[in-house]
Amino acid sequence: MAENDAMPTLPKKCGPYISSVTSRGMNLVIRGVVLFFIGVFLALVLNLLQIQRNVTLFPPDVITSIFSSAWWVPPCCGTASAVIGLLYPCMDRHLGEPHKFKREWSSVMRCVAVFVGINHASAKVDFANNIQLSLTLAALSIGLWWTFDRSRSGFGLGIGIAFLATLVSQLLVYNGVYQYTSPDFLYVRSWLPCIFFAGGITMGNIGRQLAMYECKVIAEKSHED
Repeated sequence: MAENDAMPTLPKKCGPYISSVTSRGMNLVIRGVVLFFIGVFLALVLNLLQIQRNVTLFPPDVITSIFSSAWWVPPCCGTASAVIGLLYPCMDRHLGEPHKFKREWSSVMRCVAVFVGINHASAKVDFANNIQLSLTLAALSIGLWWTFDRSRSGFGLGIGIAFLATLVSQLLVYNGVYQYTSPDFLYVRSWLPCIFFAGGITMGNIGRQLAMYECKVIAEKSHED
């Protein structure tokens, strides 16, 4: 009986991403750093694709990196990715609806691959007009949510992220920071919100998986102790 009382219990708020880290604040920092670098990497790859197809144009004086990307794009995307990736599991806890649909890394990697494919389609697939392209990408983005998420919180956050990111893009283009070829939705392309929606779902899934992995690590450590 005494031995059972001495057994460690799993805390309500799961802790470290690395077993030696016990501070919840440090746990969030580590997750944020991981998400930041994932966002930077995806930004470099996807932005390079857009530039090569002349979908996005930057002034010559800001094209400074070997990936032909404006220097501020990767850090901004990395920061946004960290915020989104931390926000999704936080929202799940706040709503009391833990996300359990397809919670494994293989599913997350497939989600990333589909997101890259959607972005690739926006740059390389030729449609008769932007309306057809936008409708196709909207269907693909919603299909990505249905396949890898299916949560109301995920859908709502994805819509909010798409709206805010599109608004910021409109302001940046309006101020001449960069531009889109053949804009049809004020200053940007009409399919851009679909890309932001899919990106939000993708980073949210990565953030959720990192948070769940931390729970598994501390659970295993507790059993070992």
